Amino acid sequence: MRLLALSPLLALSIPLSNAVKFPVKRLNVASNSLQRRSGHGSFAPSVFAASSDDDNTMQMTNYHDLLYLANITVGGIDYPVQLDTGSSDLWIKGPTSPLPNSNVTSQTYNLTYGIGWANGSIAYAPVEFAGIKIPSQAYLDVSSALNPALSYGADGIVGLGFTSLSTVDALVNRTGASTGRSLLFNAFADNPSEPNFIAFSMQRTSDPTDDAPGTFSIGEVEDGYVAVLNSTAIPTYPPNSPSRWNVLLEAVLIGTQTISVSSSIPGVPAGNAVALIDSGTSYTYATPDVCQAIYGNIPGAKYDSSLGQWIVPCDAEVDVALQIAGQIFPVHPLDVTPTSLTDPSTCVGSFVPQSVAVGENSFDWLIGDSVLRSVYTIYDFGDFDSSGKMGNPYIKMLALVDPNEGSRDFHQVRGGTASGNITYNAANVTNGGSTSVTISEDLANTLNKIGVYVPAMLAVMALNALVIILLLITAVVYMVRRRGKGNKMRRTPGRALTPMPPRSELYDMSSMGGGDSHVYQPVSMALTEDTFVPPSPAFSKPGFAGDMSGGMGARPKSVA
Repeated sequence: MRLLALSPLLALSIPLSNAVKFPVKRLNVASNSLQRRSGHGSFAPSVFAASSDDDNTMQMTNYHDLLYLANITVGGIDYPVQLDTGSSDLWIKGPTSPLPNSNVTSQTYNLTYGIGWANGSIAYAPVEFAGIKIPSQAYLDVSSALNPALSYGADGIVGLGFTSLSTVDALVNRTGASTGRSLLFNAFADNPSEPNFIAFSMQRTSDPTDDAPGTFSIGEVEDGYVAVLNSTAIPTYPPNSPSRWNVLLEAVLIGTQTISVSSSIPGVPAGNAVALIDSGTSYTYATPDVCQAIYGNIPGAKYDSSLGQWIVPCDAEVDVALQIAGQIFPVHPLDVTPTSLTDPSTCVGSFVPQSVAVGENSFDWLIGDSVLRSVYTIYDFGDFDSSGKMGNPYIKMLALVDPNEGSRDFHQVRGGTASGNITYNAANVTNGGSTSVTISEDLANTLNKIGVYVPAMLAVMALNALVIILLLITAVVYMVRRRGKGNKMRRTPGRALTPMPPRSELYDMSSMGGGDSHVYQPVSMALTEDTFVPPSPAFSKPGFAGDMSGGMGARPKSVA
């Protein structure tokens, strides 16, 4: 079983052309080399140990399976930040504000997350992240913040989502500039010959038998997980120009049960739910009925309304898998019922039965680290074709959990006897394919007779239609000739009609400063050890909303 575990301190930083990765110690992997999905030439990446004295290194830390940190260099100074695929902005709260070697603007804003907020000014500084250097990156220089990541020594968050979700980019666009694009947008723009994707695997510290630390890479795939390249690409939802890493969830599999899902979002195909894949969220937020199906039948399990989670006996194994794009991804049972953040003798349900206060009408589920530790994930911003045009973004996942081995791991930690022969029944997903239908013999004979006479009937109808058309043409010609004799000719001919211009010419979007108000709703819901706080609109701190009355409108100076 190849489960991942991020070492407490992992170092890297290699130029993008030589791979960007965290070195790993993994089971059953003979090489630490990386495999390109695409790219140019051969390479032999250097790997730096955590104790390396080389300046070109980067540290990554996992805190109690709650959040994952890495170093980013802003203005020549290193800051630990949370890695977050659920948002798109970089913000830093340093010892002083503004940060050294940065240029601060007069634009201010408050970023509100699922849990926490950060208030500050837009600034520019040279940034280096995972070996990639960006001469001038827009970010939020934070002067005040309340965010769980700060409780673990982080100085901010680096958003790894789409520029279309970035509030910094939207604010900069209001000034007529195009310098507010997200960190990854700038990183890929500065390295156009490299594959524009990131890849994640995450540690599970709760399993002492697993000594396979995890990885984070840009433009490369870890050699042990090269099979992910052959997996089915999972389209984002929507497929074109998404603002988040959303995918369609098809079903939840609990042992031999198949639990159907649905969506409250208009236009979503029946039998699917929209799920945001978010590395910045500790647990997974689902609908109450699904959480009831997962935990409700466990003897001794109960829902704690004050906690907002299910309390589950620690020795109760729960076998759960998610079905996405026809693929089944088992979740390690240690992650389905992790120990409580406040009481190690108590276990809680990591599938939280609550709707998320942010991102309304954007997604139904929020899939966080509790599920993502069981998969190796590629977030691809879109492949380029031969003409240089970028395709739609997509996600690829590789299941890392063998359910039977996961059961043995679980009972080795929690006690009891492991299960065997765990199987999941995949849901039947209708995507417009062919369907076989059995009909009676009488109905078949009737259909055969209809098939014989229908051509003759159609021929008669066609002949009648032709006669009617000829009569109409004769009548129209007669009326035109009669009217022409009674009308006088114009002395001056009228002006020729001017063809209508394309819609892009009719509406100059660059001159529009209004439009719908842009509401920035990143989703970072990492938890703290002291308490679990159910997400609610209260996390939008009064008095820090910023002046957004003018609305964000379109972004003519930026490509989302």
